[in-house]
Amino acid sequence: MSRIITPELVSLDVPLGDGKADVIRALAERVVANGRARDADELFADAWAREEKDETGLPGGIGIPHARSASVTEPTLAFARLTPGVDFGAPDGPADIVFLIAAPAGADEAHLAVLSQLARSLMNPDFMAGLRAASTPEQAVGIVSAAIEPAPAAAAEPAPAATRAEARTQTSSESSPTRIVAVTACATGIAHTFMAADALTAAGKEEGVDLIVEPQGSSGYKALPQSVIDNADAVIFATDVDVREPQRFAGKPVVRSGVKRGIEQPKQLIAEAIAASKNPNAARVTGDATSVTAETAPVSWGARIQRILLTGVSYMIPFVAGGGLLIALGFLLGGFEVTTNAATVITQNSLWDLPTTDITSPIGPLGQYLGSVAFMIGATSMGFLVSALAGYIAFAIADRPGIAPGFVAGAVAVLMNAGFIGGIIGGLLAGFIAWWLGRLNVPRFLRGLMPVVIIPLLGSIVASGLMVLFLGRPIAALMTVLTDWLTSMSQSGVGAVLLGVILGLMMCFDLGGPVNKVAYAFATAGLAAATVDNTAPYLIMAAVMSAGMVPPLAMALASTVLARKSFTPVERENGVAAWLLGASFISEGAIPFAAADPLRVIPASMVGGAVTGALSMAFSVQSYAPHGGLFVFFAINPIWGFLISIVAGTVVSALLVVALKKWVGRKELNDAEAPQLAAVPA
Repeated sequence: MSRIITPELVSLDVPLGDGKADVIRALAERVVANGRARDADELFADAWAREEKDETGLPGGIGIPHARSASVTEPTLAFARLTPGVDFGAPDGPADIVFLIAAPAGADEAHLAVLSQLARSLMNPDFMAGLRAASTPEQAVGIVSAAIEPAPAAAAEPAPAATRAEARTQTSSESSPTRIVAVTACATGIAHTFMAADALTAAGKEEGVDLIVEPQGSSGYKALPQSVIDNADAVIFATDVDVREPQRFAGKPVVRSGVKRGIEQPKQLIAEAIAASKNPNAARVTGDATSVTAETAPVSWGARIQRILLTGVSYMIPFVAGGGLLIALGFLLGGFEVTTNAATVITQNSLWDLPTTDITSPIGPLGQYLGSVAFMIGATSMGFLVSALAGYIAFAIADRPGIAPGFVAGAVAVLMNAGFIGGIIGGLLAGFIAWWLGRLNVPRFLRGLMPVVIIPLLGSIVASGLMVLFLGRPIAALMTVLTDWLTSMSQSGVGAVLLGVILGLMMCFDLGGPVNKVAYAFATAGLAAATVDNTAPYLIMAAVMSAGMVPPLAMALASTVLARKSFTPVERENGVAAWLLGASFISEGAIPFAAADPLRVIPASMVGGAVTGALSMAFSVQSYAPHGGLFVFFAINPIWGFLISIVAGTVVSALLVVALKKWVGRKELNDAEAPQLAAVPA
């Protein structure tokens, strides 16, 4: 690794301008003059953009303008000791010690760790005194080098932690100190992140609290043990960006601030955290603590796989919803036969050259063209369905390095006609391969290449190679058998009704949970294979969507019309919102009711969903849209069958839940003892 600072990059007691913009520009020009960046204007612009976002002046006469820039060719420190000082926005006055930290846009872990070590050294009074006393550029370089050279040895860990066991204070036999965990993170993850971590650690020792910090820097981060987080009394988030994996801290009292406050006012933050730990009404970290990743909490493999698959489905749904609604819009504008020549129309025609032949649109050539455009954009979006599913399954396992191998494996699954089952298997393969590769202890010079080159390359080769050589054809054969069976089942009266019952029960079992998502993913994945001759996917989609609308509509009907006195005021308020949520096919609108009374609400919802699914299949209702509920009426045929199915299931569920509340385990409900559930926002 080349030297990050040299005497040519040092300016001692030389005027560089009257303002911080002049100083930053002069240091940027010094970096370019020494062959470490290509364009001084570009480097200045990047550093100035960071400065405008949040001034980089710090207490003690320090200024640390910094940036990642595409113009920087190697990580560099340019140092200036200014006489007089220049205002960089610190609360205690001008800065006389200024470092320009210039990092390449793709700086590797080792270099970033060195730059971070420099930032942390600025919190050391001896280091600062040495810089102010240096008489030559060579002396200044020696002081800086001595501070940062030990960093590479410590950089063997992917994320240098700001605190270790020594950050814990000794507990006396009489009392235990307050236990606090903190996260620090800034936009660039180079300087402020680690300075705040060190400032909080030092203040924690002075204040006698048991404080451990997790700095989330550019070179990665080492997650605190979940046991440490669980035992903490409060949390400090001193961050300018989102905290990574915030669900680990769910339920803890929290104090939030910008990262600079962690540097400038660490004792005040600690005092606020101590107060929050004793205040039952203090703000708390929201989220579900059970969603902590495998690295921070022991979970069963079944629960882990469930989380992984649900992550893939949740990221896939926007492709499906957006694409499916565009396809439905294409049918509305261009007619249901727009599929026959849509690709030809959008490539050979335009708004000023409308098609003149094979017009299937009810509104003529303009409708034919616009309908073709909407249909083809939607079909293209739907074409990403399996790839997105596989890509984000891999992402859930291996984080960002898994995305590319997962997407490729999903695309290969489509190529092999392996369908969404192939996508799931390909995503799991790609994710676990990428995860394994990421855990290898590779030489330091390869670490920067691992997430962007080596893992995507090897992961794609292995996962997709296995799909092509061994797995693709058997999965494709299984998909063919499954598709044929479902098609025959949906085309036979009794079989179709039974299929509708099963789908309806699944949609209403957990109201947006894993079982609900499995049924929905099964239906939406099938849409990609639907044709004029194979309408089974449209039938399945209609049954799934109509059944999923029943729980919120039924709870709305029961709580606002049929039996208002059987529900609490909050439930009645939720019932008003549930009308719109149900009409929009948002099953989660029934969750407040199910959370308060699961043993009566869920069985009633499942019975109504089964009725709706069966009737939808019996009426041969088809839905060309994967989402939208009543608001995509134009994409549902016949609409009367869709409406009758929903009304029947809604009435059955509503009457059943009222009866269960009245005669099964009845207890008096009043405002004093009613669970105060928040209304679900529409």
